Amino acid sequence: MSERRAAAGPLTFGRLQAASFTHSCVYLALLICAFAAGGPQPETFILGLTHGLMWIAMSLACLAAARLRIVSLRLAVAVVVLGGIGPFFGSYEFVREGRRAKASNHAPGTG
Repeated sequence: MSERRAAAGPLTFGRLQAASFTHSCVYLALLICAFAAGGPQPETFILGLTHGLMWIAMSLACLAAARLRIVSLRLAVAVVVLGGIGPFFGSYEFVREGRRAKASNHAPGTG
């Protein structure tokens, strides 16, 4: 197992969690901008594009992390399937998995 984690390089639970929270903040800004502006604006386009690209990157990273057992399959599915609609699901699962791992004294994603 330690060989798999070493092969992950910069792919860690903490970095993925930080990226997920950043993605959720971008999405929240997109929602606020979209509803406050009342129509398409350059800011809405930029935030929407950022959200889409971050969702793709997070999906690929979480699939790789699930394969390397850095995150659980449940967390990866939350990011990949529900992340395009709202990345808050993935952020919630990161918090949930981190708390569960802390309570059982395991590294996140190891069960």
